[in-house]
Amino acid sequence: MKNVIVGVLALQGDFREHINILKKINVEGVEARLPSEVDDMDGLIIPGGESTAINKLMEKYGFDKKIKQLALSGKPLFGTCAGLIILSKSIEDGKRGLGLIDIDLKRNAYGRQIESFEDEINLNLNHDMENKKFNSVFIRAPKIIRAGKEVRILARHNDGVVLAREKNILVSTFHPELTDDTRIHKYFITMILEYLKER
Repeated sequence: MKNVIVGVLALQGDFREHINILKKINVEGVEARLPSEVDDMDGLIIPGGESTAINKLMEKYGFDKKIKQLALSGKPLFGTCAGLIILSKSIEDGKRGLGLIDIDLKRNAYGRQIESFEDEINLNLNHDMENKKFNSVFIRAPKIIRAGKEVRILARHNDGVVLAREKNILVSTFHPELTDDTRIHKYFITMILEYLKER
């Protein structure tokens, strides 16, 4: 099997942190700055950052259209925090994301940056009903307020959904790349391996 190459959208935000955690699991992470660069990549991560700034740069370089093409082709996508906002169906303030995962959300639901926090979430990647703890970092995090019936819930914080998947789209409201725990990135790699196997 070919070596997996994961692109990380590198227009703004914490893309370097994603690349660093990919290195920890011996996966090649490559900064993606132009749409043409992702064609040879096996999956794409859209990192946290400032969603308005990322959206403007995506539209400027044509990444919005490219990401929709990737999603339709079945290529796995992983959005964290701002990346989740970009991939979502709708946002409470009336704006819309790319509509690639059937969730509605509220931006900055936990407050401003000064109110950022860390807490353990109940992680259930394999749907084995065994809640495993994952220490998570929430920074101006969005909150998922509705998830469609095809959306699989993979983690909760209190009663709120914080990690979810619909087909080839994985999203988190928090920043798994800011911890030393690699389980969620490994899960994304399994999604890529499944995609490559089916091709």
